[in-house]
Amino acid sequence: MKTILALAVLSISLNATADPEWKAFPSLPDAEGFAGMYAGVSNGVLLAAGGANFPDKKPWEGGQKIWYDTVWMLDKPDGEWRKVGALPSARGYGVSINTKNGVLCIGGAEAEEHVSDCLLLTWESGELKIKMLPALPKKCANFCGALLGDTIYVAGGIETPLSTTAMKTFWSLDLRDVGAGWKQLAPWLGSERMLAVAAVHDGAFYLMSGTSLRAGEDGKPVRTYLNDTWKFVPDVGWEKLADMPRATVAAPTTAPVLNGRIWVLGGDDGALVNFEPKTKHPGFPMTALQFDIAANKWSEGAAMKASLVTNSVTLWHGWHVMVSGEQRPGVRSPAVWGVR
Repeated sequence: MKTILALAVLSISLNATADPEWKAFPSLPDAEGFAGMYAGVSNGVLLAAGGANFPDKKPWEGGQKIWYDTVWMLDKPDGEWRKVGALPSARGYGVSINTKNGVLCIGGAEAEEHVSDCLLLTWESGELKIKMLPALPKKCANFCGALLGDTIYVAGGIETPLSTTAMKTFWSLDLRDVGAGWKQLAPWLGSERMLAVAAVHDGAFYLMSGTSLRAGEDGKPVRTYLNDTWKFVPDVGWEKLADMPRATVAAPTTAPVLNGRIWVLGGDDGALVNFEPKTKHPGFPMTALQFDIAANKWSEGAAMKASLVTNSVTLWHGWHVMVSGEQRPGVRSPAVWGVR
C-alpha cells in the first residue's frame, strides 16, 4: 500500500510540472496573417477579428500597414475558417475577454487613432451580432486585461499612436452592473507600461513585463523592457512578486495557468531590438517562462512549437488557443496554435 501511495504521489508531482502539449489548429486563410487580432469564444465557436499586417512591402522597405475589420469564425477544431461579418471599423491591438455573453473586444487602435469603445461579439442562430458596451475612460491600445470572477480588469497601454509615454492606468468593469461603466482603480507601484501580460488565478490578477516609453533624440518612442511581476487582489491591493528571468513584451495574453503555474508563451525580450539585417531576424524566444504561484518563483519552461506575439489567448475545446500573430518584426503568421 505504501508503494502504491508513493507512486501516486510521484505521478501527481510529475504531472504538476509536465510540459504543455501543443496542437496545430486550421490556419487562417490569409497568406500573411495578422497581428493584434481580437479572439474569443461565443456559443462554442471561435471568433477572431481585426488586426493588421504589411501585405505588400515590409516596414523597412517603406511598406504601409493595412488594417482590417473582418470577423472570422471557426466552428470546430477540424473545420474551416470563414468570414462572418465586420467590426464597425478596421482595428486591432485591443484586449479580448471571454464572457458568458460573448467576446468583449476592448479599445484598440485604428490606422490614425486609438479607440475607447467596447464591442461584444456574439454568435447566435448562425449569425454574428455586435453590441456596444460602455467605453473606456480614455482611448487605449496595446494594453492587457483579464476576467476575474465577474469583473474585467485592464492595465496600461498607450493613448495615441505617437505616444512617447505609456499609461499607468488600471480600470475595472463589473459585468453584473455594466451600466455603471468602467472604474478607475489605484495602479501598481512600478513603472507605467504597454504590451504587458495579464493572468488570473485563485482570486488574484497578475501583471507581468511590458515596456515603458520615453522620447528619443528624434522624438520617437524608445522602449525600456520590463521584467517585473505584480499581483492584485480586490479589496487588498497590489503586491510585488519575483522578477522574471527576462522581459516578455507582447507575449500572448491572457496567459494560461496550468497546474498552479502561469505560462508566459514567449514574448519579445528586447535582445534583438536592433538586429540587422531585418530580413534575417530569427524571431522571438522559443521557450516559455513559468511562474510557480505558490513558491513565488520563475523558471525557464520547455521549448515551444511556435513563438508569436501581439496575439490573444482564449480557451476553446480544452485548449488555450492563440490565433495568428507576429513571428518576427513586420512579419505575421496565419498559424493557429493550442496549448494545454
